[in-house]
Amino acid sequence: MSGATVAGVVGQPVKKLPPINLARVVPDEFGVWSEVKVAGPVVNPQVPDLVGKIHDEVLDRTYVNRDGDRIMLSLAYGSDQRGERQLHLPEICYPAQGFKIETLSDGTLATSFGAISVRRFTTSGTRQEPVTYWRAMAGHVVRNDLDQRVVQLDLFPSGHIPDGLLFRVSSIDRDAAHAFKVQQQFVADMMSAVPPKLRQRLSGLKPAGAT
Repeated sequence: MSGATVAGVVGQPVKKLPPINLARVVPDEFGVWSEVKVAGPVVNPQVPDLVGKIHDEVLDRTYVNRDGDRIMLSLAYGSDQRGERQLHLPEICYPAQGFKIETLSDGTLATSFGAISVRRFTTSGTRQEPVTYWRAMAGHVVRNDLDQRVVQLDLFPSGHIPDGLLFRVSSIDRDAAHAFKVQQQFVADMMSAVPPKLRQRLSGLKPAGAT
């Protein structure tokens, strides 16, 4: 029994993946989009007391395009996705901040490098805010517990701890169809603007020729 215990401890992941410096690597201008400074921070529906406990870094920005469409971008990165440090899902955090989830669906978001598996929902109450988001662990989009387990097993031989990133875009818009269309274009433009390795860390989209 003692031998099995030692083996279990030795086999535990101990190495962290290279961190992502969100403020440095995420461009503040790309395509037709430019960051716009707002009066105060982007309103973040995540519970403030939890942000510092489960995230190593959070980046909130607002972008505007040439047509005047505004996108609120919120990225949360955690270097350790084990146990209670896992990123919290937006559809859970939004109601905790006074929002009501009206619709919720899974789908894909098209880019020039492939499709990203995403979740979309709309809110009411505090404001009408269509939201698109996904979660990535170690450069792979994860949709459920099974996906997370597969990533953990892939990392196990190297001894790496799975990290995680929550990528969320939203708009204050009564027209959900229009909002989701603009969000899709924003994400596609950003994926075209960032280097291949960063693109995979952010969205799971692999570089050309990668398996």
